[in-house]
Amino acid sequence: MATTPNMPPTGTPENETSVLGLIRQLAHEVPSLVTKELALAKAEIKESITATKAGVAAVAGGAVVMLAGLVILLMAAVYALANVMAPWLAALIVGVIAMVVGFIMVQSGKKQLEPGNLTPDRTVNALQKDKDAIQRKVS
Repeated sequence: MATTPNMPPTGTPENETSVLGLIRQLAHEVPSLVTKELALAKAEIKESITATKAGVAAVAGGAVVMLAGLVILLMAAVYALANVMAPWLAALIVGVIAMVVGFIMVQSGKKQLEPGNLTPDRTVNALQKDKDAIQRKVS
């Protein structure tokens, strides 16, 4: 039987060994890849939780400052009724400033709690790359 020297026959043990070797290699690499991806996801979730904690702390701090501002504004109303000019005006100015600071703190905290800040972007990108690579190897 004549064969060309450049192309080995399709049923040779070399081709079967190559395919089996690739399957074995894939079987060894996939669990390692999954483990690494899970570790990355865990790290990103930890990072997101830390950012969420900071956001919650900022919102809580802003709420406390706004409450203090409300108390001061109420005191200003009392001073306004008790004395006609100076004491209540000072309390009103301080109360408004406290309310503005509290509002700014709450808005800052809300930005940190946006859903876009909580997604594990690196893990999603890495999983997409892995999926693409596996699809290229399989096809």
